[in-house]
Amino acid sequence: MASVAESMELIRRGADEILLEESLIKKLERGKPLKVKAGFDPTAPDLHLGHTVLINKLRQFQELGHEVTFLIGDFTGMIGDPTGKNVTRKALTREEVLKNAETYQEQIFKILDREKTVIRFNSEWMTELGAAGLIQLAAKHTVARMLERDDFSKRYKSGQPIAIHEFLYPLVQGYDSVALQADVELGGTDQKFNLLVGRQLQEVYGQEPQVVLTMPILEGLDGVQKMSKSLNNYIGIADQPDEMFGKVMSISDDLMWRYYELLSFRPMAEIDDLRKRVDEGMNPRDAKIMLAEELIERFHDKSAAASAHENFVARFRQGAMPDDMPEYSLGGGDGMPIANLLKEAGLVSSTSEAFRMIKQGAVKIDGEKVDDRNLVVPVGTNQVYQVGKRRFARVSVT
Repeated sequence: MASVAESMELIRRGADEILLEESLIKKLERGKPLKVKAGFDPTAPDLHLGHTVLINKLRQFQELGHEVTFLIGDFTGMIGDPTGKNVTRKALTREEVLKNAETYQEQIFKILDREKTVIRFNSEWMTELGAAGLIQLAAKHTVARMLERDDFSKRYKSGQPIAIHEFLYPLVQGYDSVALQADVELGGTDQKFNLLVGRQLQEVYGQEPQVVLTMPILEGLDGVQKMSKSLNNYIGIADQPDEMFGKVMSISDDLMWRYYELLSFRPMAEIDDLRKRVDEGMNPRDAKIMLAEELIERFHDKSAAASAHENFVARFRQGAMPDDMPEYSLGGGDGMPIANLLKEAGLVSSTSEAFRMIKQGAVKIDGEKVDDRNLVVPVGTNQVYQVGKRRFARVSVT
């Protein structure tokens, strides 16, 4: 196993907060593998790069020699995580949860070591706990403590309903740590309350409280809102290589470095050196290409990454796309009609000209011709728009 200093350097990488860091150091100093867990509710069939921020950190713990449990919240998934919600979340059926869980297991081993990963389902102990046990668990926490949670507090003060079962969610997530006797639990910054409930319940059950490690929420392609399929600002790990390459190339130069820190497996020293080279004049596009190739190689293979790069060059560089072009951030409400977008970006003088250019086949988005004059560009997109041979603009719809 690595030294404590080496371990802490890797564990701190990209982390938002470690509670309590001195407790983690003490655990590491014992020289025994730690039990590290992260839970994922299978609420959707596919994972995106935002999910992999936590999974990458689990991989780092594996590399340091620790025991990693990928916990699938098949029981909590049927409750519905209320985190960040201003209304009660719709619960999933047992069938939906199990179907999504199958795809999770297929996807996570593109990152984690299959031989070193334990997969557990929290229905294992929650079913055994039963109704009487769940009531006893609920007796170990108070309504006042629940209302300290920001989203519950806001809903309570504004008169929005809070269903009783929503209070059970953090309790069940916390009990997962008791059942697994976790030394460390990982979660997003939005999960901090739930993770701390795990610490509190472990103490109640006579266990040494776990260390809580929170990771940042990864911004989507727009660089503003968190990566989400519903916002259409995501990169799915099941995306095709060409699509994945194009999406990575669409992110801003500043956002690229955040993706490097949270998604790349390159050492930070190498990333710092790359950033220095960009500051000294290297084209940031070349650094972005390296990131795109690394991600595609991870989720597909090396030849797919090379092919996606070649296809990107064929579509854009050979099409004489300029290195520098105007960039706009336009408000779209529920989306922005393509004709209005082209006009506001200065690519056409009027919406009627936009319709005419679309009809002529002279409008492209990320190199793909637009045929639908009624196209509404969704919020969260960041794409290159082209009219004719010489008019280009990169537009984010926010």
